[in-house]
Amino acid sequence: MIEITENISIREDELQIEFVQSSGPGGQNVNKVASKAQLRFDTHSASLPEEVRARLLHIARGRISEDGTLLIEARRYRTQEQNRADAIQRLVELLQKAAIAPKVRRKTRPTLASQQRRLDSKRRRAEVKRQRQSRSEE
Repeated sequence: MIEITENISIREDELQIEFVQSSGPGGQNVNKVASKAQLRFDTHSASLPEEVRARLLHIARGRISEDGTLLIEARRYRTQEQNRADAIQRLVELLQKAAIAPKVRRKTRPTLASQQRRLDSKRRRAEVKRQRQSRSEE
């Protein structure tokens, strides 16, 4: 089990990790070893609460395929183990971000003083522009 928060965890069998050849650091070794980790996480069959799933689909919309599979590619390191751990860590961070409910925005009204300041500022600006106009009757 991979712990996301106190209430949310996912099973490791919900993740599909495969390794492919990567570009980047490694010299000649990069041509021989498949060290890039591709983590696939099916958001529809995962054991996630519905509101967390909805926020995850919104947060990671560029990385989710049409069938609801989240793809994370990790190629920062030269070894499979490090890239695998990096991919899982990035998934955990995404899920932790999705687990946080956004604050509800409450409508507020501007104060009377702030409305007055705004109107005074507009009047001053209009007066400055009026004075800049060329007088055609002069």
